Amino acid sequence: MRLVIQRVKESHVKIDNKIKAKIGKGLLILIGISKDDTEKDAEWLVNKVLNIRIFNDSEGIMNKSIVDIQGEILIVSQFTLMALTKKGNRPSYIKSASHNIAIPLYDYFIQLLESKIKNGIKSGVFGADMKVSLINDGPVTIIIDSKNKE
Repeated sequence: MRLVIQRVKESHVKIDNKIKAKIGKGLLILIGISKDDTEKDAEWLVNKVLNIRIFNDSEGIMNKSIVDIQGEILIVSQFTLMALTKKGNRPSYIKSASHNIAIPLYDYFIQLLESKIKNGIKSGVFGADMKVSLINDGPVTIIIDSKNKE
């Protein structure tokens, strides 16, 4: 699994020109799932998301987590995060998980976060054509891949 985590002042996702989900201060998380990902990958990433210190403390140092600031989280599925780009000019998505693997892992990732954070989790719709808007705070953007744990 690969996450692109963006610290945001606000973010929302639209489907068919209607706002599906909206958050204030917190994290926009784009999630890509590969065909060899498992629940263990989701569990490891949830721990990272909850504990990564990318919010400023009173001295302006990134020393607080999403839990510390009681921020919100918006999760958006994005299979293109698994793109292979070494050969040619057309990205290959051969590593992306099929729907029967990806949807249960996407749902599991969301359920794990919901069980651990008080503000609730908002999300787009898996596989939908979504328009994502955000005001990036910083900007702060972090990429975490469960296959690069060491």
